[in-house]
Amino acid sequence: MKTIVLVCAIACLTAVSAASPNVAGKAGDRVQAAADVLTEIQAAPDQGIPETVLGSAECVAVVPAMLNGGFLVGARYGRGVASCRTPKGWSTPSFFMIEGGSFGFQIGGQAVDLVMLIMNNEGMRNLLSSKFKLGGDASVAAGPVGRAAAADTDWKLRAQILSYSRARGVFAGVALDGAIVKQDKDSTREFYGHMVTPQASLQGLVPSPQAAYPFLASLAKWATEAADK
Repeated sequence: MKTIVLVCAIACLTAVSAASPNVAGKAGDRVQAAADVLTEIQAAPDQGIPETVLGSAECVAVVPAMLNGGFLVGARYGRGVASCRTPKGWSTPSFFMIEGGSFGFQIGGQAVDLVMLIMNNEGMRNLLSSKFKLGGDASVAAGPVGRAAAADTDWKLRAQILSYSRARGVFAGVALDGAIVKQDKDSTREFYGHMVTPQASLQGLVPSPQAAYPFLASLAKWATEAADK
């Protein structure tokens, strides 16, 4: 009898474990994709974000596979996730959408991974709002890349937000002006089961669901490596 009960218990746990990654649906998939982007970028330190820059960031926002509509004129649209430092570690993800804007260089008709580092309190206040404009409400500049950029301190004076893009394996700092960033309410409801404000999630007032762990673990690894440099 005990064997039957044990087998049933294991079967139930296996079923729950198999189902749990999909509980958050597409929003959960986006969190995992954002974690993958961070991991892949930092796997090549000579072409990644300098540890000193990352170590100074208050928040990190990632848009996996942002759609870039064309050369010079075209629609740009993406959905991403962001997390900020709190006294207890990285906050549970906040979901946002980014629309429009112009890149410092154009890559037409393909998906581009976008990473934004929020470098100070002013930039963080914009991220906590439900909507803001890059280059308008918040200053944004192309971020430095690679170990050689670590000694360059100009980035400290450039902007509230440093931005990067990756397309076809090429990773670089990129100027991103005019884009509108606003809360992704649909993804927020899907992930948490109810509405959560950016302030509540990014200030660590909301507990992190299991589906958030891949992204938070990647950020924690980044922060640890940056602190050790």
